[in-house]
Amino acid sequence: MDQTKRMKELVQRLNQASKAYYQEDREIMSNLEYDRLYDELLELEKQTGTVLANSPTVHVGYEAVNELPKEAHESPMLSLDKTKDVEVLREFIGTQKCLLSWKMDGLTIVLTYRNGSLEKAVTRGNGIIGEVVTNNARVFENLPLKIPFQGELVLRGEAIINYSDFEKINEEIEDVDAKYKNPRNLCSGSVRQLNNEITAKRHVRFLAFTLVRAEGENFENSVEHQMVWLKQQGFETVEYRVVTSETLDDAMEYFSTQVAENDFPSDGLVAVYDDIAYGESLGTTAKFPRNSFAFKWADEQKETTLLEIEWSPSRTGLINPVAIFEPVELEGTTVSRASVHNISIMKSLELGIGDRIEVYKANMIIPQIAENLTRSGVKDIPAECPACKGPTRIQMVNDVETLYCINPECPAKAIKTFTLFVSRDAMNIDGLSQATLEKFIGHGYLQDFGDIFELDRYREEIIQMDGFGEKSYENLWQSIQRARHTVLWRVIYGLGILNIGLANAKMICREFDYDLDRIRHATVEELTGIDGIGEVIGQSLVSYFADEKNNRKVDHLMTHLELEKPEETGGSQKLSGLTFVITGSLEHFGNRSEMKNQIEALGGKVTGSVTKKTSYLINNDAASTSSKNKKAAELGIPVISEEEFLKMIR
Repeated sequence: MDQTKRMKELVQRLNQASKAYYQEDREIMSNLEYDRLYDELLELEKQTGTVLANSPTVHVGYEAVNELPKEAHESPMLSLDKTKDVEVLREFIGTQKCLLSWKMDGLTIVLTYRNGSLEKAVTRGNGIIGEVVTNNARVFENLPLKIPFQGELVLRGEAIINYSDFEKINEEIEDVDAKYKNPRNLCSGSVRQLNNEITAKRHVRFLAFTLVRAEGENFENSVEHQMVWLKQQGFETVEYRVVTSETLDDAMEYFSTQVAENDFPSDGLVAVYDDIAYGESLGTTAKFPRNSFAFKWADEQKETTLLEIEWSPSRTGLINPVAIFEPVELEGTTVSRASVHNISIMKSLELGIGDRIEVYKANMIIPQIAENLTRSGVKDIPAECPACKGPTRIQMVNDVETLYCINPECPAKAIKTFTLFVSRDAMNIDGLSQATLEKFIGHGYLQDFGDIFELDRYREEIIQMDGFGEKSYENLWQSIQRARHTVLWRVIYGLGILNIGLANAKMICREFDYDLDRIRHATVEELTGIDGIGEVIGQSLVSYFADEKNNRKVDHLMTHLELEKPEETGGSQKLSGLTFVITGSLEHFGNRSEMKNQIEALGGKVTGSVTKKTSYLINNDAASTSSKNKKAAELGIPVISEEEFLKMIR
């Protein structure tokens, strides 16, 4: 291929990938692929002596999005030159003493303090202009808002979200397509929120890695002295080791072992000369500072054979390709599958069944395909959705080819309803997480709720699935068996009928004496006659049971259930006619849901906001200045503690 033509192609692909990564928080190629193409472009530029306009080798990042105020940095924030070769890193160190630290994988922030207070926080942006995120920085978990130093201080660091917090936040997102792919994407979105209340809930931390300026301070020409001083000011700094070319190997052994244990995301190491004057005397290139150098882990790669492409449907209709290959050991664990993300990536790799592929773990964590050695070509993109056998269509979304199921009745699109059905307040089936439900639906095992109780038909297939085995299957099946014995309000709530919450389901069942047939044939007038049931709720229930398909699904489900009628005792309705709002922390009840269940069991009602119809606001902190307490005071509604509530029901 003509060298200039190839360079143009590489510039376009790399800039497109950078824009997706930095501006849109999405990945359209792996880090390994990006580095490979970048190095190829760099080599071509050396060979030809030509650098094209907009080449990523001379441009840093992309323009910041314009939702937040922009501000120019006082000095450009350049990228770091990098290597995967320890000997190249040793050559950089030479005869100097260096600080070797983690290269954090988050969002770089520049902080300015004046008179001991945080004055400004700006993101890296394109290296020249960043976004002002001061309000968001104020709610970082570990960032000091006041420091002893009273002069002007400018420092740089990385905003990160730990893996453990990332996983917890992702678990709370019901929509699988809305889940974040990695902590960096979550951190970037969290730091750049317009409402810092959201940032505060995301557990963002800040690790300082560079002191730019501290007015009037003497650091004895040492970066290490700067880091120690920053700790004394209350900053958490990135972990580092002081190294020379002779001690580099011991430090590398420590970091390479520790990286697998870290709870925070990092994608390599950074070496910086301890001698500040020496580092500054070296100046910079057009793109890189010469006083520091990055080391990226040489990903362990293994060759294996592609066995199949599994197509995994989701609730939006998107069908994701997943590569299944002969198991290999990578970074200490066995892996046999890797997401390919979309058809465009499949085509760029020319993936075909039986191909010899090289796989690795991006940042030692996420399995990826590095290269396809035989490139037989993409074949057999499914014309049918694996979940519903409905038609599929290839669509172009953000310049990326993706596969979609176009059947509006596809059960994969109803993943939220299945997730609700098995939840604790509904059928309470342990072992059916959203991820497991997605697998079962994707394989065509679940069309409606009744199919859950017939999963034993697929016992052998399930045992062979990733993450399953004999014991996991038996535990799941026992949980399903226990769920057969239940009460009607759990079923009504679990059906996911529009506007029917747990409290409404209980009231309706109680009113109709736990008779499903009566509920099915109830009129809007009968339903709105129940205290607390309005016309919208009544119409939702009537409309649901007016649909013959829904009735068939319920009939199928009921063949597997044994309903018990709750015993009503004389004193069980002592809270009838009362409406409660619960706020603040609880001491006697495990959580609000537990307290809510107690109130509803005694005939009461629980709502989320204080209105004229509220009977009591339950809050252990009666003196709280929360909005609910203020509203209760305005309306003259009593605020009671848990102790007072318990006395009431005794």
